[in-house]
Parts: sequence; C-alpha cells; structure tokens
Amino acid sequence: MPCAQEPHPEGGPGSAEGRLLRHAAELKRFSRRNFLVGAGAASLLATDMFFTRHVQAERRTNRILTVGDDFAESYYPHSSWILFPGYKTSWEEAQWILNSLRGTLRQRGQLAAVGYSNEGLDIDQIVIEVIEYVREKQLTSLYFYGHSFGGMVATQVAARLLELHGVEVEFILLDSSPYSKFDVLDQSWFEGVVVLYEGGFRVPTVLRGGYELGERIAHKDERTWRQVVDQSLEQLSPIAPSSVLIQSESAYIYHFDATRFAGKIGATRMAFIGNPRDGTVNYRTAREAWAQTFAANMVSNDRRTDDALPAHASPQWNPFVYRPIIEELQDEIFPLPSGGGKLTAF
Repeated sequence: MPCAQEPHPEGGPGSAEGRLLRHAAELKRFSRRNFLVGAGAASLLATDMFFTRHVQAERRTNRILTVGDDFAESYYPHSSWILFPGYKTSWEEAQWILNSLRGTLRQRGQLAAVGYSNEGLDIDQIVIEVIEYVREKQLTSLYFYGHSFGGMVATQVAARLLELHGVEVEFILLDSSPYSKFDVLDQSWFEGVVVLYEGGFRVPTVLRGGYELGERIAHKDERTWRQVVDQSLEQLSPIAPSSVLIQSESAYIYHFDATRFAGKIGATRMAFIGNPRDGTVNYRTAREAWAQTFAANMVSNDRRTDDALPAHASPQWNPFVYRPIIEELQDEIFPLPSGGGKLTAF
C-alpha cells in the first residue's frame, strides 16, 4: 500500500501559497530586469535620434571647418589651405584628411575645409562661405586642395573669387581630380544617378547601402576588407552626406566644363597628382586634359601616388605617401625664405 503523503504545511515551499509567492518573486525580478533593459534601449534610441536630428539640422548649410594648429596660426596668420572634399566625403572625413596631412600643410598655412550642405551642392553659397572666411581671418594667401571631384569645385571657386572679389588663389592641388564626366570610369551608375536626380527622384538609404558595399567590393583590388567595411558603414551613418548632396555632386560632375574657367584664375599655379592604378578616375586622360586646358597655370603633373591603397585620392589612408609629395611641391613652388631653413614646431 502506498504511503499517504503528508500535507504541506500551510504557507510552506510546496504549498499552493508557497508556489504562488515564488512565482510572484520571479515575475518581479523578471519585470525589473526587462524594465531596466527596455529603459536603457529607449534612452539610447532617443539619444541617437536627437544626435541624428542635430546633425541633419546643423548640415543644412555650407560651413568652413577649421582644424586648429598653434604653429600655423602663429607663423601664418594670413595664409590658409582650404580643402574641397571629394565625392561622398563627410565633414568628419574632410577634417581627417587635414589632420593626416597636418605636419606638411601647416608649413605654409592654416587648415580649413568646406563642409558641403546636405541640401545639395551650391557653388554660389560655397563662394560666400569662403570669402567670409577670408575676410574674417584677413587672409592674403590661399592654397586650395582639390580632393577628387573637389578639384573641379576648387577651380570654379577660384575663378569666382577672382571675378567677384578680386581675390586670387595662390595654388590649386588637384588630387586625382576628373577633368570631366568622361574621366569617371563607372559611367553606368554615374549617369543613372544624374537622371534620377534631375527627374526629382531621391535615392533611398536602403538602395544606397547596397550600392555602397557593392561599389567597394567591385574595386576590392584597391582596398583592404577593413576599408571596404569601414567606408560602407560610414556612408550609412548619421554623419554621412545625404543622398541629395551625393546626387547633386553627381550632377555637378556630369555637367562640369573646365574650359569655362581657363584663363580666368589669374596667375594661380596648379599641380596634378594621381595614381595610374586608379579604378575610379582615368588617371591618364584626366592628367592630360587638365595640363592642356590650364597650360599657363600647370606647374607640375608628373608626381604619382603609386603606393597608395586605395589608389584613388586617399591621403587620409596613406599620409606617408602623400606628405613627401606635397612637401616637395611646396618647397618647389613656394620656397621658404633662405637663412633660417624650414620652420619646425617643437
């Protein structure tokens, strides 16, 4: 005969009341944990949304982005480099480029870059920002760094500054800059973006993300896998240039006519640097066309960034390739006064 089980003491662990109390305690712990996790996630989401809105609001206008350097500000209070960033280059990456080349660029001037508006590329507004920067700093010497398509923008801005304000740019460095749309190797996507933009269609982020990754994998020979991932993710972050800006940059390249500015930049000296392995811009045709159209201004077009990876306009990734080239150009075109040698910051 099976032994009869003794009844659980009232309120004991095995009783109905005990089980109920145990479940209530577990539910309380579970709810507290989930509440804290949920609250934390909501806080992070709210912070991210606030940051995104702040960034988007801040970048509705063009801005001159400066990189402070005590040495340059002390020795060259009236001289400045201005970087014109390339296609799809964010404000942060523009400053990264300046910081990568800081030790060389500051030997002739202060450091600044143009931050393009997310509302779209507008040359007139860029000219206004540049001339206001020139007047605020009382600059007398300007050196332009045209990063990729930024060389096109730099050339047009130099012509407009001279025409409208009588300000002559000392030097324009063209870093792998296309001379025209025909130097862009990926014509199929390039033309498609322009047609969509001029038809009023804006590329959604999800489509852009797939293209960004695909484009870099297609040019994998120019990049490491880390660069492929980093550059793709950067274009999808809140700080990335907007699709509107990117499409307007495409349209600008598509319609750019360098001959309009030939003979209109005064005595500005120009130099072209690039890489024959460039998979984005045709190095040979771009180099030859710039040299031919601006023959009166071109002082150098034979310096090459052969060891750079990626091969196209990548000073931020390859500063040790770019610095010696820029330093040679500066010493050759703008030699420092003799007697004291090069200025060095300690």
